Parts: sequence; C-alpha cells; structure tokens
Amino acid sequence: MRIRFFTATAVVAAIAVSGCSSASSGSSPSGANSSASGGAAAASEAFPVTVTAANGKVTLKSEPTRIVSLSPTATEDLYAVGAGSQVAAVDETSNYPAGVPKTSMSGINPNIEAIARYNPGLVIDAGNYNGLVAGLRKLGVPVLIEPTATSIDDAYAQIDQIGRATGHATQAKRVTDRMKHQIAADVAKAGADHKDLSYYWEVSANPYYSATSKTLFGQIAGLFGLKDIADAATGASNGGYPELSEEYIVAAKPRLIFLSDNAPGDGGQTPAVVAKRPGWSAVPAVKDHEVIPLNDDIASRWGPRLPQLVAAIAQAVENAPTSR
Repeated sequence: MRIRFFTATAVVAAIAVSGCSSASSGSSPSGANSSASGGAAAASEAFPVTVTAANGKVTLKSEPTRIVSLSPTATEDLYAVGAGSQVAAVDETSNYPAGVPKTSMSGINPNIEAIARYNPGLVIDAGNYNGLVAGLRKLGVPVLIEPTATSIDDAYAQIDQIGRATGHATQAKRVTDRMKHQIAADVAKAGADHKDLSYYWEVSANPYYSATSKTLFGQIAGLFGLKDIADAATGASNGGYPELSEEYIVAAKPRLIFLSDNAPGDGGQTPAVVAKRPGWSAVPAVKDHEVIPLNDDIASRWGPRLPQLVAAIAQAVENAPTSR
C-alpha cells in the first residue's frame, strides 16, 4: 500500500519507499530471470569496490553475501542485475519479483536493531531516514542511499552502482543496455513530437497531486513531446509534485490522463471513477476515453521495469486522437 502524503516533500518520500500491490502481475523486469545467482559474472568482479551514492563514496571490501534492501526499486534492481541470491531481507513494500524475502521492516522508518539481525554486508535504502547511515556505520555495515531518480540517466546510474557494489557490474550494464534499446524503440514507434497532446499525471486524488516535467515520470512523458499541465501550477517547482485543484485540472483540459493511483490500495481511481468527478466529463481525456490506468508499482518506481512504463505511455500516444 502506498503511503498517503500531503506535501510535495512527503510525496517524494512516499514514492521513494513505496509502491502498491499491483505489481505481482506483468512481465519480468529486464534481467530478472537471471537473478538467481549470476555466479560466474560475480566471481570475475574484483573487490574492494568504491561507488559514489547519494550519501557519498561507499567502499565494500568484499562481495556482500547478505544484502538488506529497504527500497522496492533497489530490490528490483538487485534481482535484475543477478544479485537475488545475495538478498537476505527486503522491506514491507518490496513485492517484486515474486518470492522476495519480504519482512515487516520499514524503509522510511528503519530500525537499526531489526536490520542488524540479518547480519548484512550491505544495506540499501532510498533515503537516510532515522540516521540509518550513521547507525549502521557504527556496526561496520556499508549503506547505499539511492533516492528517487529525477531522470532516466539517474535510474541507469543506480542500477550501475548496485551492480558494481554487489559484484554484478557486467550484468548491470546488460540490463541498462536492454532498457535503453526498448525505450528507444517505443519512442521511435510512437513519435517524439506530440506537442498537441497535453496530459495530467495523477499521483493521488483528494488531494490531487501531480508530477511536473521536472520529475522522472514527467521526463519519460517528455520523450514523446507531451505537454504537462502541472508545469504552470502554483508550487510546481516545489519538489516537482504540486497539489492541483480540481478546477485547475478541468480548466487545463488535458487530452491524456495517466492514473498512478488506480489500485485499491492507492485509492482505486479508475477511468470510471474519474468520469464521475464533478465537471470532469468535459475534460477531453475523459470524453475521448483517454484516461489510462497504469501499473501503480511500475509508475512509482525507477528500476528495470521503466521500459514497461514507457511502453504504456507510447500506446496511449498512439491511440490518442490526432486532432480535436
């Protein structure tokens, strides 16, 4: 279940450490099926290794054999690069791929003692919450902080860092190369010049939070030339996730609406629910049946399944009316 939020800062934190339960279905992430061991590749990676994460330079003296992931995106990254057999425990919101060692641990409210029980050689989280880095440093445990990506390149960089930190640099590069190829193919097929198509990206309803083009998700939509209605909103520069009024959204007349809050645990905001909102029946996206429910987990994470999010947007662009 996604953490509810009411400020732009909290929106970013919620996206960083959450996701809903919708991701148990769908195709495998890039490289996930090779995640069980990757032993040959791992054996060839030399340690010690130093990577530069959001919390600075982190050195791992040896390949970590017990990893604790407190971020659902990091969990997907770990399995995609071939480090799945090294994962000892994951947080309560990590639910993909199937069979991850899920626990009741929280990524946004981490408990040092609970983490230490797993005797980790590496811990990964999306933020330095509750003094996580300093607390684990006292125990000699390296920590990687991999926050919400603000660009596709950030997402690639995090996969690279996690691959190198776990002894799977070669597989990590294969994953990002495959992602780049898939994304480029979908953009080429749908076209990159759709300035006539405006969109509203719904992060949550009541209150209505959206994502501007300065966010990762806005940048992905921007690959197709789409125009983000949230960019002109008051507070759009405050973290990239402004709160919008219903009146603002309706007046902006978006031609596409993307719902990243359609799963039951996120509010159940389906196209039918949107159509019944007062005044929304006049919105072009509603009239043209261009309200697109996304996989909520994929739409709130920035790991190896990003190509699936790009593909969903590409399909919406291809299906959209070409003129009004």
